[in-house]
Formats: sequence, structure tokens, C-alpha cells
Amino acid sequence: MKFFIFMCSLLVSFASFSQGLTVEKIMRDPKWIGTAPSNITWSPDSRTVYFQWNPVNAVSDSTYKIQLPGTVPVKVEKAERKMIINGEPRYNRSRTKVVYEKYGDLFLADLASKKTSQVTNTGAFENNPFFSNDDRKIFFTSELNLFSWEIGTGIFRQHTDFRRGKKNTPAPPSDQEKWLRNDQLAMFQVLKEREEKKNAAEKIRKSESPQRPKEIYLDEKTVDLVRMSPDEKFVTFRLTKQAKPKNTIVPNYVTPSGFTEDINGRTKVGAALSTQELYVYDVAGDTVVQVSTNDLEGINDKITFKTTPAGKDAKEKKETRQVMFTHVTWADDGSVAAVVARSIDNKDRWISILDPKTRKLKMIHRLHDDAWVGPFLGWSFSDQRAGWVDNRTLWFLSEESGYSHLYVADVNLGTKKALTSGKYEVQNVQLSSGKKTFYLVTNEVHPGEKHFYRLPVTGGKAERITTMTGAHEVEVSPDEKMLAFRYSASTKPWELFVMENKPGAKFTQVTNSLSDEFKSYAWKEPELVTIKARDNLDIYGRLYKPKNPNGAAVIFVHGAGYLQNAHKWWSSYFREYMFHNLLADQGYTVLDLDYRASAGYGRDWRTGIYQFMGGKDLTDNVDGAKYLAEQHNVDPKRIGIYGGSYGGFITLMGLFTTPDVFAAGAALRPVTDWAHYNHGYTANILNTPVMDSLAYAKSSPIYYADGLKGALLICHGMVDVNVHFQDVVRLQQRLIELGKENWEVAAYPMEDHGFVEPSSWTDEYKRILKLFNDNLLRNK
Repeated sequence: MKFFIFMCSLLVSFASFSQGLTVEKIMRDPKWIGTAPSNITWSPDSRTVYFQWNPVNAVSDSTYKIQLPGTVPVKVEKAERKMIINGEPRYNRSRTKVVYEKYGDLFLADLASKKTSQVTNTGAFENNPFFSNDDRKIFFTSELNLFSWEIGTGIFRQHTDFRRGKKNTPAPPSDQEKWLRNDQLAMFQVLKEREEKKNAAEKIRKSESPQRPKEIYLDEKTVDLVRMSPDEKFVTFRLTKQAKPKNTIVPNYVTPSGFTEDINGRTKVGAALSTQELYVYDVAGDTVVQVSTNDLEGINDKITFKTTPAGKDAKEKKETRQVMFTHVTWADDGSVAAVVARSIDNKDRWISILDPKTRKLKMIHRLHDDAWVGPFLGWSFSDQRAGWVDNRTLWFLSEESGYSHLYVADVNLGTKKALTSGKYEVQNVQLSSGKKTFYLVTNEVHPGEKHFYRLPVTGGKAERITTMTGAHEVEVSPDEKMLAFRYSASTKPWELFVMENKPGAKFTQVTNSLSDEFKSYAWKEPELVTIKARDNLDIYGRLYKPKNPNGAAVIFVHGAGYLQNAHKWWSSYFREYMFHNLLADQGYTVLDLDYRASAGYGRDWRTGIYQFMGGKDLTDNVDGAKYLAEQHNVDPKRIGIYGGSYGGFITLMGLFTTPDVFAAGAALRPVTDWAHYNHGYTANILNTPVMDSLAYAKSSPIYYADGLKGALLICHGMVDVNVHFQDVVRLQQRLIELGKENWEVAAYPMEDHGFVEPSSWTDEYKRILKLFNDNLLRNK
């Protein structure tokens, strides 16, 4: 009877959900949708796929596995879970052993015997393990230093001796002290004999002591990128001197203590930056020498900006650039290392070959961009996507053609060759274990799709492996015979699949994560459209067309700046996607654009906002509004706009600078003044406020607040450590002083930049819906 009642209530819930969407329904804890699999990893023998999953709606995800050829997921027990390899395993040359880090200790697995032994068990954190060239030792780092462990003997050895602070060197004796000492030894025979014995004993002790690495004192610097050459003759390392600029403070008002507590935040753009140096430690010579960057082409170029201080005429100012080292990787024979460096203004990237004997850099490739150098993978530099094919051939990604593509360079001849080309992006690269094949992820089929390819290292036609429309996140098995991948489409969240690693192979779905409640609604497939911008370029967008149009429209502006959302896979903006379904159900036409500077469309699109955010990125959305009015019978007087973070910024710029285009807008956690945002993102696009103040004045909504006509809603988390709540407070004061009335602010005391509480999401989107209903439907 209880089961019958439960099933009836469940059916009523499904029927209720399918009858109509509400903000309360879609903004619940996302577990109601079903939890997608994540963190896919293979066992070293290529027989088991492990992943995180939560099919039973538990408090948190658990580890599951499938054992090939089976595809039925099974929950992993604790004993086995402790031995799963997380992160990147390192194999020996014969691929019979694998070493990996787990919980800060190192483990060695023998693939033939299937036995795993623990190498370290310490309170320190051991990581970055790798095999020596002869496979007899395992190198690893622990805290500051590089160590090795001999597999056969179990002997540990320390290879570097980095020490914090300054060396405590006693002051040299004065002339008076030297005279007194010499006089004493000359006067007293016993003192002289004892001194001679002491010196002789010290000489014997030093001659019999084992060789120790050179002591290197760091002073106030930190050390990383510690790399031992494969021939074990040299060690490269990077020293960073941390700048100490003023940090921001974010007040936290709702705390367990009942007191307001300060969160120590980030710096602001233009603050002093850390400096870096690269060194080579000659093990045999026991010497340390800094690597010079003087031979890098253009390293001493001075970049000129036009600055406009308040009340003064424009003038030019020059700034000498510094260098940051992002990647070091040795050739297999240890003869040379590849070094990737960037200018601190990110307008140049150099790939060079380091001769450890001379400590000189030979430049192989320079990528210069008057705006800023790409490509990026997400938020990070893709410089780590570079490596050796053999001892003379280096591969890397470059955007020099206008799109991110794969290149190889002959480091002896200094020549390079493009292995891929065309108006698409190579977004990820992996070299096969045998170094015969590249595995690529590209958007060649369509800017809104991600597919997996294989390509011979010698070049030629890349073979496409994946076939389903959407996106694929692929993990290749260690023996490279199988693929495990997450796949999603526009209306289908991520699921796990397996297939053979060959074109045309049959794929099998492993997980079925979606709840019946989620599947009970017919989620709309947004139409992927292209819109002509005013400069005749194509803007990609997703269009949600209602069955019963009400004549109003909403434009959604994605955040993150360099991000893509007009695509054919399940969006990271899944809540917004469901909200757009709700809006379409109520008659709104919804448009979601990959405006200028969005990811996936090449260099020119990426840098289209250089020195002017709120320029082409805004006009792309304005052109989208025009497209809705001309092509979809939308009333041009009833168009709203909303978005979060960068999307909130564009919303403000739209309402302030094109007030006749948008009747209402919701700016969520928006940047209001770029001079108050972080350095890493902002300085690439606008340079710094001191050097390029004109760009900041043009790009910051707070300077245009007097233009507000439409209805404005601002929603912001008060403990946002990314875009600070201070941004909104300053804009509030500006709007008050300007006498503006048609605006309101909703503050969320316990939310950071990305909201986490369903109650906050619900409150925010109920306000957004009310804003649009009140202002876009009132003149219907």
C-alpha cells in the first residue's frame, strides 16, 4: 500500500512537472536532474574504467567502475578505491610498471604481477613522479626538493637542496681579529698543533663524506618547475619573487561566530607582479647559473600605450617588459630542454631550446600579437600542450594562422611545419605512448562541436574517431585500444560511453543518469543560427522559438568573457537553459549569442574587444536585437537582456549606452569598473589603468550610468571574491547621485560569484522573471 501511494505521488509530481515549468522547480538542487559521471580514469592494464557517479541521489558522488568487455557500472569498495590511480600515471619505457601519487605518497604498480607497493609513507607531500631513463630509479619532488628512489635497492637520494630564507654566513674577521689569531698560533705551540689536527680531521671528513647537492638558499623566493635532465647531469628550476601589493578585503557578514569576518581577497589590475628567473644546476660542476633571455627576439621591445589622465591631454608612455616561464620539458637524451616563456604583458610567447652546458636559449618560435597571445584552454595557458616527438622534433600549438593549430619544429634546423590548418581550432593534443600518433580534439566539423581525431606525427589527413553530434571528452586507454568518453548534446547532459579506438567503431553507453522527472518534460532543441554583425561577420547563436509568441524577447549574455555557449552540447549554463525553456513556454523569444571574444572562433574573434570591452561585444548583441525584430516579429520596444559576470557587464553597458534597444535588463554579479577587477584577465585586454586609462574609461559601465532609461535589476553575492560586491556598491552610489529611480539591487549575503544555494538561485530568477513580465509585457 505504501509503495502504491509512493508511486501515485511520484506520477503526480511528474505530471505536474510536465504540465509547466516554474522557477522553483528548475532551480532546485541539480541532483533532481541526475548526476552526470565525471573524473574518468583507466586502470593501468586497460581493463577497467573508473568514474565518479551518483545514480542513487546520495549526499555525494561515489566511485564506480566497469570491467571490459562488460559495461554494467558497479560501485567500488573502499579497499579497491584506495588503489585507484588519480591524476596522470607515469609508465616506464617498457610500460610494465607505473608509478603514481596518492594522498601525498608514491605507489609503484607492477602490471605483470598486478602487485602494488608503497614507495613512500611520510608526513611530507611527494608528487610529480617519473622513471629515470634506464627505468632503475623513480624521481619525485617532496616539498622543495628533488629526490630519487632506486627500485632494486630501495636507496633514496636527494638531488637538490633548496632552503628557505638566507644563508647564515658569519661576518668575516676584521684585520685586528686576524692579527690576534695569527699571533696566538705563532706564540703557543699547543694551539698550533691542535689547529693542525683539527684541519686535518676536517679534510678527511670532507673527503669521506658522500657527495651532497649544492645548498641553494631561496631568500624570499619560491621554487618550482624543478626538472632533472634524463641523463641526470642537470637540473632546471624556476625562482619566483612574489610581489606584495595591497590585497582587497571582502567582508563576510553572516558567519558562525556572529561577528563580521574579513576575507583576504585578490589584488586589482595594475598591481605589482611577481618576477621570475630560470636557472640550471650543473650536478657534476656543483654550480648554479641563471638562464639569460637577452637573445629572445623582441625581448627588449618597449610597448607603447596612449594614456589619458583626468584633465590632461593624451600622451604616450613606454613600459619595458619582463618574462614569465611557463613550461620546461627535456628531450629524451637530456641534451637539450624546451623552454616556453611569455612576456609579462602577454603580447609575446617564445619557444626556445636550452643548451644546459652553455645556459643559452636558441629561439625556435616566436608568437607575437599586438592584442594578446593565445591560444587558451579554458582559463589557462596552453603552453603545457607542447612536447617532444623525438630528440630533434618538438610539437606545439600556435595561433599564428588566426586559429589554434598543431606544429612541429626541427630544433636543429630551426624550421617548423604546420600539421593542421583551416578555419577551425585544435583545442587539445596528446601524443601516443609510441610517439607515432597525435590525438586531437578539434571543432573542425562545426564551431559548436568537439570531436576526437588521430593524426600521424608525420602529418597527413586526420582520422575522425567520434561521430555523434555534440561534444566528446575522451580518455584513451593505456594500451590505446579503447576509448572512454563523456558525451553530451544540446538537450542531453553528459553520459559515459566506451568504444574501440578506431574510426567507425561501435560505441556503447555505460551510464543512464537522468531522472524520470527530468525526462518527463520535452526540453527544446534550440535552433543554432548565424546572424550578420554590422561588420558583416557571422555571430553564432542559439534561438528558442515559442509556439505562441507574445511579441517580447530576451537576450542572454554568457559570462566568463572567453567562453562558448552557442554550441551543440549540454551547457554549463544548464539552469539558464531550463529558464529559457520556461520563457519560451510563456511566449518569449530567447536568443543566446556567442558575441565577440567568445571561445571557439579563432584569434580575430577572440581579440575583437582589445582596448574596448563593451564595444563589438555589445554591438553584436544589439545586432541580435535587430535580428529578432526583423526576422522573428519581436516588438523592438519589448526586448530584455540579462547575464552574469561578463554577461552582467554587457547588460549594464547595453542599458547605459544603448538605452533605446533594451527595455529592461538583469545584471548578475556584474563588473562595473574594470580598474577594480583582477590583473590576469583584464590586463590582457585593456593593458593597465596607468598605462592605458583611455581603454578603462571607454570600457567601464560606471562612467555611462547617466544613460539608464530602462528597468535595471542588479543581483550580487556579498562574499563574491571574484567580482567584488564593492562594484555594485560604487555603482549604487553613482545611480543615487544621478537621481536614477528605475533600478534595484538584490544582495545575497552568503553567496560567492557562483551561487550554490537553491534558495538563492530561486530568489534571483523569480526576480528576473518578474522584471521581464512587468516591463516587457505591460505594453502588449
